Amino acid sequence: MNLKECEKKANGTADIVIEVSQDEYESALGKVFIKNRNRISVPGFRKGKAPRRIVEKMYGASVFHSDALDMLIPDIIDFTVGKSQLRIIGQPQLNDVDIKDDNTGVDFSFTVTYYPEITLGEYKGLSASKPDVEVQESEIDDEIAVIRERNARFEKTNRPVIDGDIAVIDFEGFLDGAPFEGGKDEDYELTIGSNTFIPGFEEKIIGMSTGEERRLELVFPEGYEDSLSGKSVVFKVKLNEIKEKMLPDLDDEFAKDVSEFDTFEEYKADITEKLLKTKQTESDEVFENALLDKLVDSVEADVPDIMVEDQMEKSFNSFSRQVTSYGMDPLEYLKMMNMTPETFRENSRASSEKQIKIKLALEKIAELEGLVASPEEIENEYKKAAESSGKEINDLKISAPEESVAHEIKLRMASRFVIDNATVENLENKGE
Repeated sequence: MNLKECEKKANGTADIVIEVSQDEYESALGKVFIKNRNRISVPGFRKGKAPRRIVEKMYGASVFHSDALDMLIPDIIDFTVGKSQLRIIGQPQLNDVDIKDDNTGVDFSFTVTYYPEITLGEYKGLSASKPDVEVQESEIDDEIAVIRERNARFEKTNRPVIDGDIAVIDFEGFLDGAPFEGGKDEDYELTIGSNTFIPGFEEKIIGMSTGEERRLELVFPEGYEDSLSGKSVVFKVKLNEIKEKMLPDLDDEFAKDVSEFDTFEEYKADITEKLLKTKQTESDEVFENALLDKLVDSVEADVPDIMVEDQMEKSFNSFSRQVTSYGMDPLEYLKMMNMTPETFRENSRASSEKQIKIKLALEKIAELEGLVASPEEIENEYKKAAESSGKEINDLKISAPEESVAHEIKLRMASRFVIDNATVENLENKGE
């Protein structure tokens, strides 16, 4: 084979012509003939025994050409990658095949998309603002309040219903004097203030006493199911029981019940420490993202559409997995947001191109600084992934080859290099 032409274009593509010698082409024809001869019938010969020249005379000289060309393409692509020193993205587009009349060989003309070359500006000594890390007493109280609510118990009470109580009720709804489907239940435990029922229902329960019956005149909101949307209805409600929320005291016993600590002060100190760690992580992420924004501004690269579209597809798949994990259908969710998969992908175009440029910049930094993932770092990455996923390391190595894991580690090392060589412009959010 011979690389006859390799012309790079401004849009990240290159026109390539590979010359295959007549001997190489004849070898491919011979292999295709041997592969297919048992399926070929020629009068006067047993099936599969007719010579190639006889088959070609009967079916035409080009009978094996198409299969031979298909057989040659993988080797041609490998040769192109090695000879042109281009990092090819996606599948090459075959434009033309010229089988020479003088039997001197075949020319294959391709258009390939190649990994973009990058011009990178200054990446050392960047600066960005970084939020202060400070935990307010109110934040600690809010965190404890959530845990306290989770551990609340409910006890029967004889006083009238107030917000936060559980009202055990029988109810039946009527539209134009007739019961409607789904509007009836008995001993239903309704938490007042949960907004479980239509607007006004729970508010009208407040003040009721055990055994009391009330007639609630309400209106279903617009957009509810068609038969009830915007309709005036009447609910007949009987209050059977009231359960009062009892919050636990914030003492040492509470700490023992909800944590591994013996005292409330130890428990509170642990919450403070965890909040500090969370805020520190958030502050670090804000700083890193700000630095990467400045880094990407200095990147000059013609990013091919195929890379952007691939990243757009990854963004959509990530969104779909996240929505599915919440028990929702991605397409239905998009429909509620007045979007389609196509508009979602298109809306992610700018951010996808930015992500690619960040990746290109970090790859370049790793190259310039000689950053390489060690075998120990790669193995530790597999161990952490195995622990978090519950999968075997050998299975992970099949789904995520070592070179891809090493590449991800290298990108993180490059990002860390940028951070370690950056300065903080100012501290924000102090005292907030």
